[in-house]
Amino acid sequence: MSKDNESLHYMDEEAKRKKRMKWTIGIIAFVIFQVVQALFFVLVIMKFKSPKFRIGEFDVQTLNVGTQASPSFNMAFVAPIRVKNTNWGPFKYDASTVDFTYGDVQVGQAIIPKSKANFKSTKKIDVSVTLSSANLPTTSNLGSELSSGIITLNSQGALKGKVTIMFMFKKTKTSQMNCTMGINVATKVVQSLSCE
Repeated sequence: MSKDNESLHYMDEEAKRKKRMKWTIGIIAFVIFQVVQALFFVLVIMKFKSPKFRIGEFDVQTLNVGTQASPSFNMAFVAPIRVKNTNWGPFKYDASTVDFTYGDVQVGQAIIPKSKANFKSTKKIDVSVTLSSANLPTTSNLGSELSSGIITLNSQGALKGKVTIMFMFKKTKTSQMNCTMGINVATKVVQSLSCE
């Protein structure tokens, strides 16, 4: 009988030990899961990035150019401005401007109204733009560019705003636009467009 008691006692202890081991493994697995989840949240979701601020390709609606001897241009188009927000929260930005330059001289400007780009989406803004070479100095390369058939323009701008994640974490971000475009005088289309 004492052997049966010892055997029962040993089996009882063995069952308790297995139960404790299961609980320990379960708690460790839960803690590891929570740590992985927290790391994912911090490294992926809580990472604030500056949204991309670009101009897309467009067709020139009106384009009037001078000659090589008397170089000038006037053009109008609708600029497709894009604000691509890759964050997990909306990007609310203030009103801003995009300056169009030839060389280092401003030839036009587009006004970007205050708005927001939702999370993981692209805000599309179509802005009417009129450009004129009236402010260019006479020493510019415009005459040679008109004879080549391509006018090279730059667009620069900055959007300043706040990214909000989970309605409580806010961070100020600034998006920069710096694009160079070549406009074909004959076809009135953007022949080349590159943005940094």
